[in-house]
Amino acid sequence: MRMIFVNLPVKSVAASRAFFGALGFSFNEQFCSENTACMVIEENIFAMLLEHDRFKDFITGDIADAHKATEVLTCLSADSRAEVDGLLSKALAAGGKPWKPVLDMGPMYGCSFQDLDGHVWEVMFMDQAAMAQGATPEAANA
Repeated sequence: MRMIFVNLPVKSVAASRAFFGALGFSFNEQFCSENTACMVIEENIFAMLLEHDRFKDFITGDIADAHKATEVLTCLSADSRAEVDGLLSKALAAGGKPWKPVLDMGPMYGCSFQDLDGHVWEVMFMDQAAMAQGATPEAANA
């Protein structure tokens, strides 16, 4: 089984743990320290939250300021529209910022927000049953 580790620079691991914990994510303590947190997204998908000094150990050049430029869009699937709305509400209540308006394209429904460090997270529900019946996101915008 292949695993994915998305590595993100953060100003404060403690603040990031509190933010993502409020969204319902857990952490693999085996890969956590005072300057690193391993957020479990799914069984084989993780976000490594690394304080700037630790993140610099893995890169050459500068760390992008995600508040000024978008360096990546991380999109997570959701099981329902309600889950999309719920995660957005939790993110905003925990200190996140809205990024773009809610996207409603019929069988596709999603939201986006910035975490405490400006990284953009999208959450998307795709109604597979509606798509199997021929509904398309493009038709919703017509």
